[in-house]
Amino acid sequence: MIRTHDAADRDLSALVEEFFSTTFATDNPLITEAVRRMLAAGGKRLRPRLTLLSAKANGADPRAHLALAAYMELIHVGTLIHDDVVDGAQTRRGVNATAVDYGNRVSVLAGDYLFAWIFKNVTASYLPPIPHILSATLADITDGEVLQLRARGNLRLKLDDYIEIVDKKTASLFAASAECGAITAGAPPIKSAALRDFGRNFGVAFQMLDDLLDLTADESDLGKPVGNDLRERKVTIPLILALESGPLELHREAERFFSEDEASADGGSARRLAEGIVRAGGATKTRDAIIRRVEQAKAALPALGSVPARAELGALADALARDSTARTR
Repeated sequence: MIRTHDAADRDLSALVEEFFSTTFATDNPLITEAVRRMLAAGGKRLRPRLTLLSAKANGADPRAHLALAAYMELIHVGTLIHDDVVDGAQTRRGVNATAVDYGNRVSVLAGDYLFAWIFKNVTASYLPPIPHILSATLADITDGEVLQLRARGNLRLKLDDYIEIVDKKTASLFAASAECGAITAGAPPIKSAALRDFGRNFGVAFQMLDDLLDLTADESDLGKPVGNDLRERKVTIPLILALESGPLELHREAERFFSEDEASADGGSARRLAEGIVRAGGATKTRDAIIRRVEQAKAALPALGSVPARAELGALADALARDSTARTR
């Protein structure tokens, strides 16, 4: 998982955590309790960090933008609450999924309420184009989730189609987090566009790494069962790349597994398919794809000039590449 040791990075993380612990509360106690529980379970807080670093890269004091950064994380939390209902997930970040403790009905309403609460505050506090960017982002996330749902079990899914799904459901919020941080700091269009480009490529690389970790990490690292994507019949990049040039037996194994009923599929069959994907090069090819995306993200940073935040953003991207390499040795 992503780990950085830069003091400034730790300071930003501490600011975000302090903001959540001292400031966050909705008008509904049950919603506040459910969201605080998700926040307490952890998370990398990468989206708010991108907002704060983007503001810092344009001469602003990150502390002045904590509320906006928090809204980025809360949008993410709202999508996770809904995702766990759609996927029937039992755990999230090592604790019970919200739906397990509160039920599907309350979880759906909690996610809906949280989105409405965020946008009530955003529209009251920020001038255009911030509200437009965030509303368009939420539409993209929902569209991406629908596309992913329709692609479940489709072993003919192409890499371009996978990228479209990832770009919408994951990368769009990273892009918006970076762009909005730049805009609220008064960045010129060339810099806000560069940071949006950085965030989008970073987000694609982040999702690719998440897909790789699903096959290669320990459950204690993931906070959810290993091989969960396969059990949910999600066709992710390691499987796509392995099938492109993998042996016929891998194709047959994947077809057998994906034709089984999810409820009756055992963990052993998921593990065997995961091992076959790794043997066919799916993990190493995914690592290479991550590294290419990281380089694309970093290629946007020279537009920022020589500011300290540029190096901090580059370090976040490099951490993705390092983690992907560590998982494929």
